[in-house]
Amino acid sequence: MQFQNPTILYFLGLLIIPILIHLFQLQKFEKVPFTNVAFLQKIVQENRKSSRIKKWLILACRLLLFSAILFAFSQPYFSNKEMQKKQHTFIYLDNSLSTNSEGERGNLLKNAAQKIIDNASNEDVYTLQTNNSFDENISYDELKKKLLTTQNTAQKLDFETIFLKISNFKEYKINTLYKNILISDFQNIYKNKFTNVTGGFSGVFLNSTTKNNLSIDSVSISKSTDGNLLVNIQILNQGNTKENVPIAIYNDEKLLGKQSVSIQKDSKQTVGFTIQNQPKIKGKISITFSDTFSFDNTFYFTLNPIKKTSVLSVGKSSIFLEKIYTKEEFNFNETSLQNLNYTTLLEQQLIILNELENIPEILTNSLLEFLDKGGSLVIIPNSKIQTQSYNSLFGKFSNFQIESKQKDSLKITSINFEHPLFKNVFVNKVSNFQYPSVTEYYKTNTKNLSTIIGFEDNNGFINQINNANKKIFWVASPLSEEFTNFSKSPLIVPVFYNFGKLSFQQSKLYYYLDNNEPIDIEVSLKKDEVLQIAHENSTFIPQQQTYQNKVRFSVGNQPEKAGFYYVLRDKDTLETLAFNNPKEESLLNFLDPKSIDNQNNTIEFTDSIEDVFTQLNKKNEVHWLWKWFLALAIVSLCLEILILKFYKP
Repeated sequence: MQFQNPTILYFLGLLIIPILIHLFQLQKFEKVPFTNVAFLQKIVQENRKSSRIKKWLILACRLLLFSAILFAFSQPYFSNKEMQKKQHTFIYLDNSLSTNSEGERGNLLKNAAQKIIDNASNEDVYTLQTNNSFDENISYDELKKKLLTTQNTAQKLDFETIFLKISNFKEYKINTLYKNILISDFQNIYKNKFTNVTGGFSGVFLNSTTKNNLSIDSVSISKSTDGNLLVNIQILNQGNTKENVPIAIYNDEKLLGKQSVSIQKDSKQTVGFTIQNQPKIKGKISITFSDTFSFDNTFYFTLNPIKKTSVLSVGKSSIFLEKIYTKEEFNFNETSLQNLNYTTLLEQQLIILNELENIPEILTNSLLEFLDKGGSLVIIPNSKIQTQSYNSLFGKFSNFQIESKQKDSLKITSINFEHPLFKNVFVNKVSNFQYPSVTEYYKTNTKNLSTIIGFEDNNGFINQINNANKKIFWVASPLSEEFTNFSKSPLIVPVFYNFGKLSFQQSKLYYYLDNNEPIDIEVSLKKDEVLQIAHENSTFIPQQQTYQNKVRFSVGNQPEKAGFYYVLRDKDTLETLAFNNPKEESLLNFLDPKSIDNQNNTIEFTDSIEDVFTQLNKKNEVHWLWKWFLALAIVSLCLEILILKFYKP
C-alpha cells in the first residue's frame, strides 16, 4: 500500500492523547454506610467491571474513527508505480515507405496510429518519434493530433539514433517512470541493431499480409550501335515467378515503348528499351502489378545535356593527359608557366601543376583564390623542384610539408578502395594487379594526408591533402617515364579521369531521396541571387555555395516525394533532376524477433499494440482505498453511538 499524502500519517501520534486521558481518568466512588454490605459490594464490583469494558469499547471506536479519518486524508492506494512519479511513454512509430502496405486490418501505418489513439492513457506524458519528426513531452490530445497527421516518408532513422535519443532524454528527468515502445515492420537493413546492452523496450511488429514484391532496382543508359540510346532496366523480383508483367517507358507523358516480361522466382532481370537519342529526356518507367509495395513500381530518370569539365595543365606537356581528358567530356588545355594567362584560372574546374620546378608567389595567390572558389588542384612535382616554393604553397592551407627527395625503387601496391575516386570503378577489390614502380619520390611528413594509392612501405604515392574546404591532391613522384611506369598502368585512367569528374559534380541520371549528394550547376549568379528547386506546387531553397562559374548545392531532406524536380534561377529552369524512393525500402527482409529475444531479455516483441498498452495501463492502474477508510470511520462512529445508547453497565 502506498500513500499520496504520507505526511498526514504523522498525526497518528496524536492518538496517544485519548489513550492517556482514558488511563488517568479516575472514577471516584462515594462510601455509604450500611448494615449488611456484602451483597452491595458484589453489585459494585460487577458494575465497575462492566463500566471498564464499555469505556474500552468507546476508546477503541474513537481510536478507529480518528485513525480511519487520517488514513482517508492520506489517500492510500495500491499500484505498481508511485504517485509522485509521472509515467512517460516513448513511442517510435515507423512511418517509412515499407509501412505503406496492407495488413490484416488495413494499411499498416494508419492502423497502428489508430490503435495507439484507442489504447493510450489520457493521463500519461508522451514523446513521439517518427522518421521525420520528434515531439517531446506532449499530452494525449497532442499525441492524437500528431498521429492523425502522420504520413509515410522516404527518410530513414536507424535504431542506434532512436536509442541515443531515449538515453539522452532520461538524463535530465527525475521522478519519472519510462516505457519505450517501438512500432515498426523492423526491416533488416541496419547493422548492429540490437545487442545485449540495448536498453529495454516493447517492440510491436507490423506484418504485411503479402509476401511478394516486384520493384525497379536501377536504370542505366548506353549508346547502341545505331546511335540510339539503350535503356537498361533492372527489375528485382521477391517471391514467386511473375508472368507477363507490363512495363512501359515514357518521356514526360509520351509513351516511348511497352512490353511484357516474365521474371523467375527471387531473381533479378534486365529489360532493355531502345529509344531515340535526345539531348534531354524526362524519363519515367512504370510497372503495372499489384504487390506488397506500390511506391517502387515507378522509377524516374533524367538525361540532361552533358556539360564539359574545364581542365588546365600548367607546366610540362603530357600525352597521357590528352588521352584521358577527351574533347567529348572535357575542355582540356595545356600551357607552360611562362605563357600562363592568370585571368583564365578561375574559369577552370581542375588545375594540374605538371612538374613545375618552381611555384611563383603570384601563382600561389591565384591558386588559393581558385581553391576558395571551389576548384580542384593536382600537384605533380618535378625532379628538380625548389622545395621552399612548394612548401610555401602547402603552408597556406595545411601543415603538410616536403622533407626530402628519395632515390629508391618502390612498388605501388595498395589502393584505397573506399576513396570517392574509386567509387564504382572496381567490381571487386583487386590484389594481384601488375604493380607499377617509381625510382624517385619525395618524402613528406604524413600529417593531414589521406592515401589514395600507396607504396609497399605504406607511405602514400597519390594523396589527398585534408582540408575541409579545398580539394588538393599530391603525387609523390614525377610521372615522367624516366622516374615511373605509372603512366602506363591501368590505374592512371580512373585516377585522373575522376580528378576531372569530381571537380564538377554534374547531375546524375537519378538520385535517391535519402542520399544527400552534392550537385553542381554551371551558372554565374549575381550578388544575393540564389537557386531554387521546384516540385509540383512547392519550392524550396537548398543549401548552396556560389563559386566563380558554378553553384554547388545539396538538397538535404527537402525532397519528400519521388518525381521530377526543377532547378530554377528566377523563373528559368536550369536543369531537371529525378528523385526516386530508396531501393532498400523495397526489400522483404525483416528481423527475426526470436533471435533478438535471445540477445537481450529486456526486449519483448508482440504483434498487438493493444496488448502493449493494456499491460502498461494495468501496471499503472491505481486502486484508491480512501473510500474504504472513510466508510470504516462512519462504521466506528455508528458503533460508538450504539454502545453509548444501548450498552447499560
